[in-house]
Parts: sequence; C-alpha cells; structure tokens
Amino acid sequence: LRALGDFARLKLTFPPGTLSGILIGASVSCNGTCLTVVETAGDTASFDLIVETLRATNLGELLPGSKVNFERSARVGDEIGGHTVSGHVHVQAKIVEQVDTENNRMVMFELDSKWSKYILPKGFVAVDGCSLTVGETSAGRFNVWLIPETIRQTVFDGKNVGSTVNIEIESQTQAIVDTIERVLAEKGL
Repeated sequence: LRALGDFARLKLTFPPGTLSGILIGASVSCNGTCLTVVETAGDTASFDLIVETLRATNLGELLPGSKVNFERSARVGDEIGGHTVSGHVHVQAKIVEQVDTENNRMVMFELDSKWSKYILPKGFVAVDGCSLTVGETSAGRFNVWLIPETIRQTVFDGKNVGSTVNIEIESQTQAIVDTIERVLAEKGL
C-alpha cells in the first residue's frame, strides 16, 4: 500500500493464473470491497483507493504480506455459489469474541448499532467479502459460525479478537426495512 496524497495505490500479488485474461478496468473484490484494476504485471494487480474507500474499509490497514479475500467478478454462465453481494462496504466491525471448538469457530462482531436492524438471525452478511449466515444478534453485535473449510480458504485463519473487518449488509433486507420505516413514518406510526 503506497499513500499518494488523498488516495493510495494498493498492489497485490495473486496466486498463479488468477489474473489470467484480466483487463485494466476490471472489477475485483478485495476484502469485500469492489476495486477497479488500474495496472497489471504477471500475477500482480494494482488498485487505486480513494479517500472514501480508505475511510469506509479496512484496506488502509494492510501491511506488506497481508492476506486478503479476493474474488473476480462473476461472468454470465458462472455458478453462483452462496449469497449475492455487491462489494459495497457499509461499515466496519471488530471481532470481540472468538471461540474455537473441534469442528467450528464462533466469531462475535461488534459494530455501530444503527446497522443492527439490517442483520437478522439466519439472514446473511458479507464479512471481508465472505457471505456468511448470521447466527445470533443483539444491539450492535452479531455472530457467525465458521466451518474448517471457510477458515482454510479465507483470511479468517489470521483474524483474532480486535481485528477489523468490512461488513456489507444484505441489500434486499436493507430495502425492505427502509421502506417499512418510511411508510410507517409517512402514516405517523
């Protein structure tokens, strides 16, 4: 990550072959943040991070050697496995509790409580770009349960209590909640 005034240039090295056929202008999700490729060289790609991206996400915290979750854009005909997410980060959260058992890991997150109304049990959120089913919720908190494969395939193996993550709430839930609130307010209820 190289700071350039009021923005930064993020250069990432990807596993061999990951960037095959990628073009300047393509979208790649990094820690759940939709970024535009501005430069490529072999297995590296660079992205410009504007002030809003640095403010709203955890990408400004990356250090050399940091791992990120990444995903190239889906193409027509690709299998869509999991939940649909857009790469538009709404808020950051902190890991406040993490409990490992033999076959899974419970992770509790804390975030600004104004976002809690959109995070429902058995709904989903994207956490650093990983679409995950929500477990339990309370004001300003929610948890998820991770299976060993999710931990192995993502950056969650390196996350601990105190780590900051990017949160994207589910857009349909947000639209429904906001619409109901608006209609009730218009009716004075």
